[in-house]
Amino acid sequence: MAKVEIYRTTYCPYCNMAERLFDEMGVEYEEIDVTNDPERRMKLVEETGMRTVPQIFIDGQSVGGFTDVKALRDSGELQKMLDGEA
Repeated sequence: MAKVEIYRTTYCPYCNMAERLFDEMGVEYEEIDVTNDPERRMKLVEETGMRTVPQIFIDGQSVGGFTDVKALRDSGELQKMLDGEA
């Protein structure tokens, strides 16, 4: 299965929803809290061009935030990505 990383803050409801989505799918993920880490947060902004969290990566590829991942799941593409088929 693919490596999933979720960059999040402690106060972000969309972060919680993203983690719940992966939990419901039975997918393990690494949670990376950037709440009190401005340097890591700026690096994330540089990598993705986005200031919002969550920012989700699958095998090192940015796939966006919660709404993006939910759309991928709903279309069946997320499972393909997790299985290494996309």
